[in-house]
Parts: sequence; C-alpha cells; structure tokens
Amino acid sequence: MTNGIAFVLGLTIVVLISADIFFYGTEHVVFLGKKMFELTEWLAFWR
Repeated sequence: MTNGIAFVLGLTIVVLISADIFFYGTEHVVFLGKKMFELTEWLAFWR
C-alpha cells in the first residue's frame, strides 16, 4: 500500500464516521466499536 492510498483510505474513513456522527449521533459509533472489540477478541482466540 502506498502512502497516497493509505491517506485516501484514512481520510475516507474519517469523513464517513464524521458524517455518521453528524447525522445520527454517537450511538452507532459506540455500538460498532464494541462489536469490533468483540471481533478482535474472537480472532485472538482462534489464533
């Protein structure tokens, strides 16, 4: 992955999360954060 691609991908993620918070509030971000944490714990178990 080049620096340009990484920058665009990171910027896209930040913009999408910001738009979600602006339009719908922070509840979705908290829910997705908890699910992402559960996913990483599950993947660590199967490692």
